[in-house]
Amino acid sequence: MTSGGNTLSKAERLSGKKSIATLLADGKWGSYGVFRYCWLHQDDQPARVLISVPKRFFKRAVRRNLLKRRIREAYRVQKVAGVDILFQYNSPELADFATISADVAAILTRISSES
Repeated sequence: MTSGGNTLSKAERLSGKKSIATLLADGKWGSYGVFRYCWLHQDDQPARVLISVPKRFFKRAVRRNLLKRRIREAYRVQKVAGVDILFQYNSPELADFATISADVAAILTRISSES
């Protein structure tokens, strides 16, 4: 398997209780479009992302997984370096990829302008 420039590897996914707790406790919160997001600048680590689609909006796992794939792909294409980010989907309507991609781009622009 070849690795391209726009991959989303295991190291770029935020995991572990300590990392997530640090992001939630020390990170800055915001909202845009269908998202609520939290970010924290990490200079010594690569950019990492955490995606959450709550069960209260979409009871079926198929819909939640579809949204997670769309968010992950939108982020993968336009990553920001040195930032841990949590994307939380916050709408009961199922958004299409164009809407999600535009919202993720706007969020990443906001985050990069504040650094």
